[in-house]
Amino acid sequence: MSLLSLIHRIYKKITNEQFEITFAQTGEDIIVDFLVKAKKIEAFTYLDVGANHPTKFNNTYKFYLQGYRGINIEPDPNLFKLLKKLRKEDLNLNIGIAANSNYEADFYIMETPLLNTFSKQEAEDLVLAGLSKIKTKIKVELKTITQIIESHLNGEPPTLINLDVEGLDEEILRSFPFQKYRPYIFCIETVHYTKDATSGKRVEIINLMKDNGYTIFADTYINTIFIDSKK
Repeated sequence: MSLLSLIHRIYKKITNEQFEITFAQTGEDIIVDFLVKAKKIEAFTYLDVGANHPTKFNNTYKFYLQGYRGINIEPDPNLFKLLKKLRKEDLNLNIGIAANSNYEADFYIMETPLLNTFSKQEAEDLVLAGLSKIKTKIKVELKTITQIIESHLNGEPPTLINLDVEGLDEEILRSFPFQKYRPYIFCIETVHYTKDATSGKRVEIINLMKDNGYTIFADTYINTIFIDSKK
């Protein structure tokens, strides 16, 4: 039996016994799962932007195990290989997401993979703060979320957009066509990274989401979960 098959069997046994299991960093997937069940959403889909590791600290793996499918965006070629291996039934794309597309950008692969970023400033700040080091820099193709929705989701927005792209989250959100596409749930990293969880929140992201008709449903300090107040 493969390791992945064993994980599936264990997960099924635990959930059948009414225990909750999380693969997220601070239980975000349990909160989203509650929303999905409360709203009785059957055709649940996800777009995981900055998916990183396919299982560890992953906000969508729980849903993959439940039989839902979605799209994972991961620029790091090594993490992308893991996604292709462990999330075979998802659509995995080895690209980056940005406000503008059709060009390549520098991608900084850090010693701590969770901190990989397209932002030179973010990478340098992490090094100066002693939080991580730059392992290498590569060129990665960029697309917009709109292009992903139109090319791979037939123009239908996913139920959940999970957004974790160190340093570029706000830029991507400011370019997002909220008037055209209304995912029901956004899970967005809204804290400045520190090792001891003492950093402040990115209030500009929170205000931006509120301005576009989204309400805070929950906050895990690291991530804020927003829901469309119009639904």
